[in-house]
Amino acid sequence: SPRHGVSPCQSHPKSGREQGLDSSSGALQLLWVGLGLALALSLPDSSVLWAPAAAHPLPARGHPATLNAIVPQLRDAFGWWNLTCPVCKVLFTAVNFGLKKEPNVARLGSMAIKLCELLKIAPPAVCQSAVQLFEDDMVEVWTRSVLSPSEACGLLLGSTCGHWDILSSWNISLPATPKPPPKPPSPPAPGAPVSRVLFLTDLHWDHDYLEGTDPNCADPLCCRRGSGLPPTSQPGAGYWGEYSKCDLPLRTLESLLSGLGPAGPFDMVYWTGDIPAHDVWQQSRQDQLRALTTITTLVRKFLGPVPVYPAVGNHESTPVNGFPPPFIKGNHSSRWLYEAMAKAWEPWLPAEALHTLRTGGFYALSPRPGLRLISLNMNFCSRENFWLLINSTDPAGQLQWLVGELQAAEDRGDKVHIIGHIPPGHCLKSWSWNYYRIIARYENTLAGQFFGHTHVDEFEVFYDEETLSRPLAVAFLAPSATTYISLNPGYRVYLIDGDYPGSSHVVLDHETYILNLTQANMPGATPHWQRLYKALETYGLPNALPAAWHNLVYRMRSDKQLFQTFWFLYHKGHPPPEPCGTPCRLTTLCAQLSARADSPALCRHLVPDGNLQDIQSLWSRKVFC
Repeated sequence: SPRHGVSPCQSHPKSGREQGLDSSSGALQLLWVGLGLALALSLPDSSVLWAPAAAHPLPARGHPATLNAIVPQLRDAFGWWNLTCPVCKVLFTAVNFGLKKEPNVARLGSMAIKLCELLKIAPPAVCQSAVQLFEDDMVEVWTRSVLSPSEACGLLLGSTCGHWDILSSWNISLPATPKPPPKPPSPPAPGAPVSRVLFLTDLHWDHDYLEGTDPNCADPLCCRRGSGLPPTSQPGAGYWGEYSKCDLPLRTLESLLSGLGPAGPFDMVYWTGDIPAHDVWQQSRQDQLRALTTITTLVRKFLGPVPVYPAVGNHESTPVNGFPPPFIKGNHSSRWLYEAMAKAWEPWLPAEALHTLRTGGFYALSPRPGLRLISLNMNFCSRENFWLLINSTDPAGQLQWLVGELQAAEDRGDKVHIIGHIPPGHCLKSWSWNYYRIIARYENTLAGQFFGHTHVDEFEVFYDEETLSRPLAVAFLAPSATTYISLNPGYRVYLIDGDYPGSSHVVLDHETYILNLTQANMPGATPHWQRLYKALETYGLPNALPAAWHNLVYRMRSDKQLFQTFWFLYHKGHPPPEPCGTPCRLTTLCAQLSARADSPALCRHLVPDGNLQDIQSLWSRKVFC
């Protein structure tokens, strides 16, 4: 996403990986190899991680590609050592033992802090807090993955000395049951019931938001206690929020929830996470649990008996993005978070859903006859979840579980909605490609996919795997409640084929609502939440099925005025001042076609004559947060 691709949520886990061994150690060179690996994974895009997002996408490099570039240099270094396999394994066993000793963790943290300050990744106080928050988890992950004797020696000396499979490819199994012929849903009969589903995502409540503070401070998050006062020539943070790198005060979320009346009534609510603020360098477990319980109580207060179905965001944990698979036990596990979620959400979820929520942060339930709802923990696909360095193969068995749920729904004749936080096109490649294959297999069963995370208003189209030309599904990416970065607060309402026998349960249309901060923050004004647009009407769509969104992308390729409308709505009515020229426009459109990660072929028809070099250049500009 052009706007969210430089989110600070990516930065501190990376700076936390900046590990090495102290120079007083007897294996100085080996330790610098470990630090080199960490830097190779972490630092290529660090210089932009704390900057407010610009109008144009920024280049990104994936971890596997970075490693491929550094490995030959590391092998040359080890060749100069004439290192043998037994010696390599002894050395890395010693490294693992030494790294986990408390004094060495402290030394590594000190090195990482100095490096963070030297590279100006963040202000010194932020560097220190972030490294101290991340160092224990990062050492645990690093020694169990990249620096384990099998992984490290397999990488450096070849497969005869170990097995390097960090982020390697893998596949889930599909049932032998033949796929039914594709059958697009029939339009509902005139007068058929229509359900209104409220969609909330990325609320990002900042407990320390303070009106009048500096919205352009040096820290990654501003408009809060500690941000200081702005220059006398500049206004401070607004009462209801600010167009800057700021999150929301509680009163704005109360205003959103108390002002839902004109957008309702609602049959149910999908809520896809990211409750805490972006102060990721200083969050404690107590902070995260306070955000969870406070906002859950607020949602229940204003929505009353309306059922709410949540999903887990990447900011719910601390350190941010840190979601260990269930095989990680003890204090490093996510049990503290999942147990708290189960307790907070128990009024909304049945026992079977609470069971898998406690285990892995995902669940399935039947909100009405003929419809199955699946809430995925998309942190198990996240490029930023450092725990996946240990083992990224279908974490928690979630995708295999998803296949079982979809097959059972197909057998029953039910339809399925999937909700989650991080969109599938933003995931690790193997996870994303497996998910894409699952969606293609169960296209007749799947009625809707709903995600958040990018903070902007977009979508991802899925195609048949054989030709990559037949649109068969679409994932809707709804805009955030938070203003981060420089946006209006907002929420989404989906109009869905209603609750009646034979319903398709597909999305018929959607509406987006915003709070115009310019108006709301004027002296004496009161907040007024207004409908920004309705999709079918604004874009001239015949329906909200996948082919309509596919066609919209190619209409916007040639119709620049239509794209400018999309660009305005993409940013919730507050686009950046910089114009979005042709590279920006094509890159943004490419993202709408890219429900599968690392697949430039999906955008091959966007460029003149499908030139391969142009396609690769276009893809290289994409940023997945």
